[in-house]
Amino acid sequence: MSLRGTLSQSVEDYLKSIYKLQTEDNWVSTSDLAARMEVSAASVTNMIKRLDVLGLVVYASYKGAKLSPLGEKIALEIIRHHRLLETYLREIMGYDWDEMHAEAEHLEHHISEEFEMRLDKMLGYPTHDPHGDPIPGRDGSIAVVDSEPIKDCPIGIELTVRRVSDSNAEMLRELESIGLLPGASLKRINPSSNLDHVTVVSGDVTLNLDPDLASHIFASPTAS
Repeated sequence: MSLRGTLSQSVEDYLKSIYKLQTEDNWVSTSDLAARMEVSAASVTNMIKRLDVLGLVVYASYKGAKLSPLGEKIALEIIRHHRLLETYLREIMGYDWDEMHAEAEHLEHHISEEFEMRLDKMLGYPTHDPHGDPIPGRDGSIAVVDSEPIKDCPIGIELTVRRVSDSNAEMLRELESIGLLPGASLKRINPSSNLDHVTVVSGDVTLNLDPDLASHIFASPTAS
């Protein structure tokens, strides 16, 4: 039986958001969480205190909140649902980037464990979603994506795009149009002009990327 039980969609959204905002010391401020959830700080504080009582987060005044082990396990289950659904909606049904995300946001709260297992099997047990983000395992494990922004990658060696930021659908469409989605190969080159751009070669095409667009692309050296 799912650990989530009868938790509301709102509670699940909070747990997922806290997980994504957690830093190395795990604490998430109420102001950061309010900005992400697009609600007032007072609403966040009230919900955090409720989650603390439920044993899903640890709350401390002036620090904020961090997930308890149970809260983290539930958050990872929701993220697993979301990323499996995005993979299905994108690769099988051909959804656009923003449509894919919105549909997965809704469906992630409603699928059963049986549906999740069948979906995973049908997709061939994918390890990453269309953005390149790792799909948590059923045991709560999650792989680390070893990558860095391409502006920080070494010049002149073969790179592979590992993931792209999922925060902006328009940006994702632009990256798709120039072929720089996860799995794409490229090299950074030392440009003689356009020093305010990140210059890469992908295939036989040279691209001068706006720094803001480039900041959404994460790559690492291609394994030999």
